[in-house]
Amino acid sequence: MSPPPAGLRNTDLLAIYLNDHLAASVGGMELVRRMINVHRGTRYASELETLLAELHEENAALRAIMDDLGLPVRRHKQVALWLGEKVSRLKLNGRLVTRSPLSDLVEFEFLASAVRAKRSGFESLREVADVDDRLDADQLDGLVEQANRQHSWLTTTRREVAARVFGGNDHASDEAAGD
Repeated sequence: MSPPPAGLRNTDLLAIYLNDHLAASVGGMELVRRMINVHRGTRYASELETLLAELHEENAALRAIMDDLGLPVRRHKQVALWLGEKVSRLKLNGRLVTRSPLSDLVEFEFLASAVRAKRSGFESLREVADVDDRLDADQLDGLVEQANRQHSWLTTTRREVAARVFGGNDHASDEAAGD
């Protein structure tokens, strides 16, 4: 393996950072799988299926990036996030045995936030691509745009679910934000 390019610094920190993002992607895929089962037959099912496929592609891309950079994959972080997602199912949601409508809102909110964090990770890698030609800047730009599209859908859906659960106008946030 060749040494990192002169402009790339703190590869040990980059390995930690990318392993954290990789682990989070595993937790995200598990959550979306569960949501697909919950929302099967609804208007959200198709978009969730698309999201899951894209998350798998992004996970593979992140693994390939780590391999291209010669960075190790730390599987213990992935296992911990996978287990954490399973434990999160035990959260209190106002209902003891049945699923609460609040669960839908919390899950869509969580996904919207997670996609923003993922986008930030790809944006950070895009900065690395400027000093390390082992990274494909066009691929990273595409991943950022994909995350933007995902976030847009999740934001709209989260607003719809909030209006359904609590009442209100799911477009009021757009009007207040000037969207």
